[in-house]
Amino acid sequence: MPSVVGLLDQRELTARHRVDALGEEGDRIQAELVAAEREWHEWVIARSRVGEVLSPGEENVAGPDAAEEPSDRGEPPALPGSSKAAKPKSVVPMWRAGLAWSALSADYQRIVQALAGRGRGRGRGRGRLGEGPLTCQEMAGCFGLDPVPAKIEALRSKAKRLTARGWLAEPAPGRFTLAKAVAGPGGGS
Repeated sequence: MPSVVGLLDQRELTARHRVDALGEEGDRIQAELVAAEREWHEWVIARSRVGEVLSPGEENVAGPDAAEEPSDRGEPPALPGSSKAAKPKSVVPMWRAGLAWSALSADYQRIVQALAGRGRGRGRGRGRLGEGPLTCQEMAGCFGLDPVPAKIEALRSKAKRLTARGWLAEPAPGRFTLAKAVAGPGGGS
């Protein structure tokens, strides 16, 4: 007859293998999501450009210097006639030197600003208050949101996307802080 401890060890090992497998699958899916979003963004731009070319008589209405500049906000350009349509999911641009926080949508900016304010608390005699990484539950409290699972998971999804795009770092699971490059001198503020 097998021992209880042996059975527990076996179940623990099985559970750990499942967690490892799901983690690898999650990483693969995240990479696929990044590639799919990039492709989607390219198609939105292509459709917009074709719409500009095919629109009769509108090419010089505003003059040659008033050409629409490509959006550096990382969002797809507005399509003609779709200004009243529902806005698609926000696209988070990859962080690069000189890219301002304003390139992010308002929800993402709030997260980055909350973490930036967290770093500013250092050296002011406040001890641990205002220092270190934040959990999504702590962020929800900062934003005045109810700490319900739906709100926490929405924040976690946004924080994970910011991490994948280089804006944030996750030094410990579920704890987020500004990425060193973003927090450094001239880091996007």
